[in-house]
Amino acid sequence: MYGKVEQLDLCGVKCPLNWAKAKVRLEYLDRGDRLELLIDDPKGRRDIPRAAEAEGYVIVGIEEVAEGWRITIEK
Repeated sequence: MYGKVEQLDLCGVKCPLNWAKAKVRLEYLDRGDRLELLIDDPKGRRDIPRAAEAEGYVIVGIEEVAEGWRITIEK
């Protein structure tokens, strides 16, 4: 079972700034916690999962939503 879940709305924030903001938030989470990102930048949809995995985070899911995408990352 995972820990707490936090949400971060990054709609309107372009890549790579959206990943930078997500990374800062992830630093404050405990191992096993999850961060749900809401993004609307197609480049971020492609690049954030790659960057997160490269830094050792786990991509739990990528879901298309009305605003764009919800990317769930586990620390």
